Order: sequence, then C-alpha cells, then structure tokens
Amino acid sequence: MFKDRTDAGNQLAVKLEHWKNKDCVVFSIPRGGVPVAFSIANILHLPLEIVLVKKIGHPENKEYAIGATNLSDYFIKEDEKISNSYIEQELDYIRKRLKEMSIKYAVHQKHPEIKGKSIIIVDDGIATGKTIIQTIHLLKNKNPSEIIVAVPVCSKRAKNEILESADKVVTLIETNDFFAIGSFYENFDQVSDEEVAQYLKRAEECHHTI
Repeated sequence: MFKDRTDAGNQLAVKLEHWKNKDCVVFSIPRGGVPVAFSIANILHLPLEIVLVKKIGHPENKEYAIGATNLSDYFIKEDEKISNSYIEQELDYIRKRLKEMSIKYAVHQKHPEIKGKSIIIVDDGIATGKTIIQTIHLLKNKNPSEIIVAVPVCSKRAKNEILESADKVVTLIETNDFFAIGSFYENFDQVSDEEVAQYLKRAEECHHTI
C-alpha cells in the first residue's frame, strides 16, 4: 500500500536512480500520474513534461482504438484501412479537446527536443496499458534513445504488452489480481486540473534552480 501518489513517486524514484542528472525527460500521464512524476523528476533532478494524448476511435466503434494523437503528431495502426477524411475530422475534433486541456494546465504545446535522450513515462498505475502504449508510439516518432515506463503498480499482462514497445518497465508492485489502481493507495483522491497546473509550475521552478 502507498500512502498517496507522492509516497509512490518517492519510492519509485529509488528504482530510477540510474537516470539521476542524466540527459533524460520525465513525461507524466494526466491527471493521476502527475503527482507521481513530480516526485520522481524532483528527486532525480530531471525536467517534467505532461503528455496530452487521446485515442482515435474506429468510425463504427469509438471505443475501439485505431490509433492516437497529441497536439502535433498522430499514428494509425498499420492494419487499419480508414479514410483520410475521417482521420482528419477526428484529429480536428480531438485536438480541440487537447488544446482545452493544455490551457487548463497552463502548459506550452511543444515538448522539448528528446531525440537521443532517455524518456521516462509515468502514471499512478497500469491496468490494461492501452494509454501508455499509445503514448509510447507517439513519443517514438521523436527518436528518443530509450523509453522507460515507470509506475508504482502494474498488472503482469500489461507489463508484458508494454515491453513489446518500451525498453524497460520499472514498477514496485506487479500482480495478476488487478481490480482497481486505487486499492493500492490509502489516499487516492482525484487530482484536479488546478493541482496539475500547480505541479507543473513547481516542477519548472525547481528545475530552473538546479
């Protein structure tokens, strides 16, 4: 059990000491992953960024993901035969929502250059791994040297699937009996948009003083 997301991040940072002060960027999945990632970035003296990613749903079943997009890039699974007009329409709609999120979080739209750098993608836990895998595909387009996924708790099945795309998965708890991420936390209160913005601002201030 973790006391809260900050405690989980503090414990996870110990297993990520190899990347302390390295040419590396921490990317957090909003909103729950942000407090975890903030602790890691602060302890390892690394910059913190937020990943705004949403899936692109199939035209006949929006819940079935055919790809994903962020504000500047996207991917579609190779075996999906979807019209360009549909993809353009979805990109326009989804990116408007992502833009609204970026305004709420008061973040800049352009990520730092990560070509040749290590990146650590952080969330507060992984049940299926679908969001993380979509994020990996998008960040791979920027040619980082390695992609590490770091989470306090992860299902074993999700870890195996993520390792098909990532170089390494660092976790504290792996389990087959996965019911809810919150069951591994004493305090798992929802993280607000305002809190996300505060964490990102604090991370930027802390990194500038290093």
